[in-house]
Amino acid sequence: MNSNEVSATSLSFIGDAIYSLKVREYYVSCGYMQGKKLQELSKRYVSARGQMKVFNRLLEAHFFNDDDLTIFKRGRNAISHIPKNGDLVSYQIASGVEALCGYYYLFDQERMNLFFDEMFKGGEENE
Repeated sequence: MNSNEVSATSLSFIGDAIYSLKVREYYVSCGYMQGKKLQELSKRYVSARGQMKVFNRLLEAHFFNDDDLTIFKRGRNAISHIPKNGDLVSYQIASGVEALCGYYYLFDQERMNLFFDEMFKGGEENE
């Protein structure tokens, strides 16, 4: 399978699940065990606003290479509807981040691990 053969929507679909799973794993590994607390904490990352904060922070840190940004733009530009509980820009950025996570999962797991390591280094930035 070639990355260009996978639609941006499919990358975002896979990436959404991976992103959410990694955030949940992170908080469990930090020692949080109560479901309500885990859900509350995960929203800090698993939301359009949270994903936008992660993207902007990593962009400023020059984490993304040209290939990453190409995949991000594919995901960002694939949005065809406006969400009812957010703004379009945040939603587009979140979809781009999810597409990146889907791409990393399918084609570059080493880069995926770097992404999540860098993402969680922000800690309080998203909390």
